[in-house]
Amino acid sequence: MVSNKSKHSDCCGHDHGHSHGEEFSLKQQIIPIAISIFLFVLGLVFYELLHITPFSIGEYLVFVPAYLISGWSVLTTAGRNILRGKIFDENFLMTIATLGAIAIHEIPEAVAVMLFFQVGELFQDFSVSRSRSSIKSLLEVRPDSANLKVDGQIKQVSPESVQVGDVIIVKPGEKIPLDGEITEGASQVDTSALTGESVPRTVKVGETVLAGMINKSGVLTVRVSKLFAESSIARILDLVENASSKKAATEKFITRFARIYTPIVVFLSLAVAILPPLFIPGATSEQWVYRALVLLVISCPCGLVISIPLGYFGGVGGAAKRGILVKGSTFLDTLTNVQTVVFDKTGTLTQGVFNVTQIIPQNGFNQAELLQLAAKIESQSNHPVAKSILSAYGKSIDTTEIEDYQEIAGHGIQARVGNQIVIAGNDRLLHRENIEHDVCEVEGTVVHLAVDRVYAGRIIIADELKDDAVEAIRNLKDIGVEQIVMLTGDNQAVAQNIARQLNLDDFEAELLPEDKVEAIERYLSKASKDKKVVFVGDGINDAPVIARADVGMAMGALGSDAAIETADVVLMTDAPSKVAEAIGVGKKTHKIVWQNIILAMGVKGLFIVLGMFGVATLWEAVFADVGVALLAILNAGRVLRVN
Repeated sequence: MVSNKSKHSDCCGHDHGHSHGEEFSLKQQIIPIAISIFLFVLGLVFYELLHITPFSIGEYLVFVPAYLISGWSVLTTAGRNILRGKIFDENFLMTIATLGAIAIHEIPEAVAVMLFFQVGELFQDFSVSRSRSSIKSLLEVRPDSANLKVDGQIKQVSPESVQVGDVIIVKPGEKIPLDGEITEGASQVDTSALTGESVPRTVKVGETVLAGMINKSGVLTVRVSKLFAESSIARILDLVENASSKKAATEKFITRFARIYTPIVVFLSLAVAILPPLFIPGATSEQWVYRALVLLVISCPCGLVISIPLGYFGGVGGAAKRGILVKGSTFLDTLTNVQTVVFDKTGTLTQGVFNVTQIIPQNGFNQAELLQLAAKIESQSNHPVAKSILSAYGKSIDTTEIEDYQEIAGHGIQARVGNQIVIAGNDRLLHRENIEHDVCEVEGTVVHLAVDRVYAGRIIIADELKDDAVEAIRNLKDIGVEQIVMLTGDNQAVAQNIARQLNLDDFEAELLPEDKVEAIERYLSKASKDKKVVFVGDGINDAPVIARADVGMAMGALGSDAAIETADVVLMTDAPSKVAEAIGVGKKTHKIVWQNIILAMGVKGLFIVLGMFGVATLWEAVFADVGVALLAILNAGRVLRVN
């Protein structure tokens, strides 16, 4: 996990003397602040009395310890940074301003500046800690141990030590520590940490379970299929930990701005302190030095440069809460300007599971006979279409009566079933064999059958739309996406039917993987300036297209290494409605970030002017600085909310 300490350093080269990346401890931070407040209040109570007596030195005995306790981290950090050549940072500004205040006998204000600054830091750390909670909760799904079965005995070991092929036992209530296949048992598993879905999923023998899922009911025996380092959860954790490495353009701009802005302010303050007493009659050095000190305090850009990265960090965390993993803030920014969303079909808009929807017999055959013949001839194939027919038939098949089996590439299958020659395949096969049939174009995937050169009928197999596919397209149009397109390798009739059901703007069918790349290139070239194209695919077959789009999203990629590697955004469920949700998070994050920029720049600009004209005091300057930082940080935290 990238700590906020590193973020601070990136912003304007400063370090607060404590790390926000460390575990936040309220007790540890509040004790020195409480002591400083006590001394500060005590000093204020007796300030006037001591100030007019020969014992006025007593005020220093109270205020100086309060100053050192509250400002020690700032003073030491400023010293270290100066030795490193990093002068123009927040700590330098605070140190110069407070030491200057002491020099002109404004010691209570110097203490107040350090004290209120530390109070602001306390609230800031607390806000940062809260903002990190969603990602921290994601990281907590990391399993701590695994129950390894060795020679009938159960040994508790670390997940990293378990090898592929080992057998582990997962008891009810335990996290599944590694990816694997269930060999014994059935249960319900909670996948919410990985997918954001609250409804438990039922699993049984033969199904795959993934590390990070929680076993809810039965005991599961699992044969490990991946090392922990290669498991889905390990890859996800690595992704989240490094999500902040790809900075958005706004972050980069603010970083560059701070590096220029801070030295300008320092030299402007120096000019305010030196020039007016030289050229303005009656102007005193003490008066204008004080104004320069006010300018130094108020001008610090810390609130701005901290809240911006925090806003994006909150955006990544807010997306993670929704089961959407964004690989960097730059992609959140890109999602704000989406013009075109391009979907793959199978497994993305549709279930990717084929089912027999219609059996149409011809020439004296009935439905039962047709399905039985199809099941027998397809029993030798591993094709998804064959599996759907076998599933629909649902009976055991005597393979000994199937002879002379041969696949005809691009056409179908031929075999001898008993004493009959049976062919099963597409329309091209029927034309090749000159078999008369009543229809050529059919919506859906079709298997035509012929027995002894007589057309026996056809079986229609369809891939059903996902439950939220219609809603997904509607939501995308509602948020302003101008064009929604589908690319598929399926036939024209099937693609046209899906496009009509979903009310898509355009579609292209019968595409090979390289054709999809050419298609996405066309949409990229047609996109308006500064407008972006998103491609949503399954993350494996569509990897080249995912890589080429402005933002590549992987759907249904829970167990897909290719998806996590290739995609910019990984949707941990197979729900296409998450696409609109991801774009919504990007837009919300962008809006909040710019609110913070305008707020910080506006308030600081106002108080810089007030300070130069002597209207604002050091007290008001520090309140403004701390206040802007807190408001910006609290605003940044809004992006974490799911609703």
